[in-house]
Parts: sequence; C-alpha cells; structure tokens
Amino acid sequence: MSQAFDASAFLATCSGRPGVYRMFDAEARLLYVGKAKNLKKRLASYFRKTGLAPKTAALVGRIAQVETTITANETEALLLEQNLIKEWRPPYNILLRDDKSYPYVFLSDGDFPRLGIHRGAKKAKGRYFGPYPSAGAIRESLSLLQKAFSVRQCEDSYYANRTRPCLQYQIKRCKGPCVGLVDKDEYADDIRHSVMFLEGRSQQLGNELNAEMEKAAMALNFERAAELRDQIALLRRVQDQQYIEGGTGDVDVIAAFVNPGGACVHLISVRGGRVLGSKNFFPQVGIEEEVAEVMAAFLSQYYVGNAERELPGELIVNVVHEDFEAISEALQTLRGRELTITHRVRGTRARWQQLAVTNAEQALNARLANRQHMAARFEALAQVLGLDEVPQRLECYDISHSSGEATVASCVVFGPEGPIKSDYRRFNIEGVTAGDDYAAMHQALTRRYGRIKDGEGKLPDVLLVDGGKGQLNMARDVMQELAFTDLTLLGVAKGVTRKAGFETLYLNDVHHEFTLKGDSPALHLIQQIRDEAHRFAITGHRARRGKARRVSSLEDVAGVGPKRRRDLLKHFGGLQELNRASIDEIAKAPGISKKLAESIYASLHSE
Repeated sequence: MSQAFDASAFLATCSGRPGVYRMFDAEARLLYVGKAKNLKKRLASYFRKTGLAPKTAALVGRIAQVETTITANETEALLLEQNLIKEWRPPYNILLRDDKSYPYVFLSDGDFPRLGIHRGAKKAKGRYFGPYPSAGAIRESLSLLQKAFSVRQCEDSYYANRTRPCLQYQIKRCKGPCVGLVDKDEYADDIRHSVMFLEGRSQQLGNELNAEMEKAAMALNFERAAELRDQIALLRRVQDQQYIEGGTGDVDVIAAFVNPGGACVHLISVRGGRVLGSKNFFPQVGIEEEVAEVMAAFLSQYYVGNAERELPGELIVNVVHEDFEAISEALQTLRGRELTITHRVRGTRARWQQLAVTNAEQALNARLANRQHMAARFEALAQVLGLDEVPQRLECYDISHSSGEATVASCVVFGPEGPIKSDYRRFNIEGVTAGDDYAAMHQALTRRYGRIKDGEGKLPDVLLVDGGKGQLNMARDVMQELAFTDLTLLGVAKGVTRKAGFETLYLNDVHHEFTLKGDSPALHLIQQIRDEAHRFAITGHRARRGKARRVSSLEDVAGVGPKRRRDLLKHFGGLQELNRASIDEIAKAPGISKKLAESIYASLHSE
C-alpha cells in the first residue's frame, strides 16, 4: 500500500505554508490528522528512508493518499486539527475521552436555597462554585457541607411536595425547611457558612465557629457547643486535606506518563490555593507515543477542543513540547485569554508537579497490572480447576464475629478486571447458635442464592468458601437444596502450617483435595479474593459491634500543659479529631513544633 503512494511526486507540489494534513489508507479511511508550521518539511519527515520511529513506520506503511489544507497561521491549523480529530477520531491520533464539561456546585435562589451538582449551561438563577475536576470531588464537598451545616440538597419538585420531613432530617443531614422546622435566619446562617467554605475562606469560617462555640459554652448551652465542635472538626479535617502549604492561585497541575500498553494524564485542580480534587485520564493511544506528544494532545483536546472548559490562570506540566506556544495562542484567539504553560517550577509548585507525576505513574501501573495480571490469574485458575472456559465471575464468602457476638457474613465478587465492589454484600446473621460458623454460612448462602433463584442477581461461575471441609460441605448442601448442582465450588483451608502459600484446596467435594505452588497465579487469585472477603467481613462485624475507638490521653505528654491541651482541642474540635490527625497536621496547630507533634502523635497511638 505504501508503494502505491508516490511520496516524491506529492512533496514536489506540497506547500511550505502552515496547515493541516490528513492521511488515508487504500480504502480511503482516515488514519491520522496532523498540523504543521511548514507542511512540506513536516510531511517530508514521514518519508525518510532511514531513522523513522516504529510508530511512524507503522503509519507510513498504510498511507495511500495525503490531503492538505492551508491555513493563515499555525494557530488556525491547531484549531482545524482539533475539529477534525473530534469529528473523525482517527485511529492513529491520541484520543481523549472526557466529560463535556466540569461540574459545579450550584446554590439556588430563594428563602431556603438548595445545594447540588450542575453541568452544562448556567441558565438557572443562583450561584455557581467551581469548577471541580470530577463528580467525585464535588460529591465529597457536598457531603461535608450536608454533615456540617444541614443545607438541603433535594430537588425543588421534591421539596415543594413534602408534608413531613424525609430521612435526611432523621439522620441530621437537613433541618427540614420543607415543613417549617427551621426559621429563615438560622437557615441563612447555614447558607452563609456554606458559601464561605465554597469560596475557600475556611480559616475565617473556623475562627467564626470557634467564637460561637465558646460563646455557647459560656452560656451553658452545651448541646449547641457540641454541634459547633463537630462542625469545626469536619472543616479542620477537610482543610488539612485540601490546602497545600504555601500554595496560592488558580492552577491546573498536569502530568503525563507513558508505559508500554497505555498512557495516563493526571490533573490536579487548585483554586485559591485549595485543592478541589484530581482526576486520571487514560487517552486512547493508537501507537506508542512519547510523553510530550501525549501531553500536547491532551492540552489541545482538553482546553482548545472544548470551548466551555473554564481556564485556570496557569498550567504546570511535567514535559515541554513545541506545540505549547501554538496552544497558548489558540486559547488567546478563542477565549481572549492567554494561558501560561509552565514546566520549570520551584518550591510549592515543584511539589505539586511531582505529586501529579507520582499519581499518573501509579494510576497507569495499577490499571495495566490489574487488567493484565488479573486476566492471567483467571486463565490460570480455569486451567487448575479444569474449566472449559475462563470464569467471568467469582464469589467468595467468609464469616466474622467476636465469640459469637455480632456475626456478619461477607460476599465479595471478582471479575477478570478486578473486584466488582458494587456487587459486594454483607449479611447480618440472626437466629443461630453463637459461634456456629456452619449455620451462619448456611444462612448467608441460602439468603443470597435464594434471591438468585428468584431472579435477583447473577450466578457466579465459581463459588469460594473460606473455612475448609466443613464450610464446603455446607455450601454443597445449600446448592443442592436450591438445585444449583452445576456450580463449581472451591473450599479454601489454611493448611497445617496456617501460613499464606500453603493453603489446602477442595474442588466440589472434600475428597478432591489439592495444593498449588506458592508462585501459582491461580493461588494468588484465590488468596486475593479470600483476603478481600475476610477484610470485608471484619469491617462489617466491627461496624455492627460498635466498638468504641480507643484514644489516649494528652496529660502524660511532656511539654503539653493545660493551656496547650486546651488550644489543641480547640484547634481540632475535640480529642477524637486530634487522634485522627497526622504528625504534619498536628504540627500546623498554633505553638506546636514538629518534634512536639511527633511526641503527641506517639502518645495518642501508643499501645
């Protein structure tokens, strides 16, 4: 196909002006769209006899036709390139799949306004805060505000038709303005505090709430003081998480990382020195790309290719590319605002940059490892169990209790791409003899698979039970009762040594006993899902048992007297929040050095 294209004849008539080129294969399918300051020089570089990168050689080998469009300048070429990529999505271009717009926090108008997530055109009357990098980041902020200030988040249609307070009022996430349980002045204060937080004035808000708490305590209104203490603790926690020491300004910090098999771009949004959140992007890379090319393509499509995207004051990136100048000029043309793209940074910005690089690298490695290694483990398990096909769904069950108290059964689900957490289930076991794990397993499996028998949920390809022969026999009995006789069962016992890597396995019945080598991918998968079931069961059991978290006293810490203890508790809003704080967070409290923070942390977390 490459021989059919006469590169010499084409280049002889090619213009040296700026423009866009489109490459097609023999069936007139668009392969690649590119831009150039000088079309002739750029296209000539594709048809050199030697020195071509593998990715370029792969593309050139399919070229049958090249078309060009001359533009007035490089900026126009960039804009046209992005329009063509968005419309045709050529297979050899780096393609970014992204949401159409950032989400915002929306505060409606009215006597009792609501807070909610908003995307798209800002037509509704009210205030918009953001933008946030992802819906997850915005939900975290809304959840915090709902816990701290109880501002309603229900839709207006739902709000207008209430005759009694809803569940949100019962769990103290709303004050019930729909049925007149809160007056306008009190609700207006909650709105004002929420706005202060959304505007990034958390320090000022904390000081105001501290003053109100002291005033309530002096007036012996301890219930109100406790409410304010809890609000301060929530705000302090999120402030420690969101603020980066010494950071200011509106910045997007972007890092690209490329490995064989994929690419990741990590974006951290900083507004007013406060981290609103971060997001991973995994561009579709048709052929192996350099990091700089991935970054240039991302910036072009993310900022230039989306006119609704709100621009920060600066971009901090981890690589440089010749197209950055054109991207900045294109934004100036489109939006009337030039965006500064910075690579060499120091101090706080350098820490932001390195943080983004680390996140991009870890996210990509985790994605590749999860997809590739998990699939290999599933194939190995199919081979070990003698299955005709690779299983697509594994379920594992475990039982957790404390001497028979608060028994909980867990069900975790795995697929070839990893855990399917939306399908996880817990079962609070009732009506069985305390400590009878077999009866607990029977109840959990009967409840789970009874629902599947009734058409609710999916039947797994392999059912794993943690506990060995007895639990496997119990699982067999339940499956026979429910007529799931073809389901593959796998019992997992810890073996004689009770050490990881020496598990004894039972396939379908206790007579088919076998072991696997410690380096077996199938055994690693079994251990992973077994450990996840154990973790999930213990977490549910502890939550049910309601065991109080143990905290240590500050009274024995050298250098922390009554005044400093009082200031610490005031800063964090209570001993529980102080116990949650890291050494760095404790060191941020007034009058606390790093060394003293280490002593306080050690005392709080001593055995």
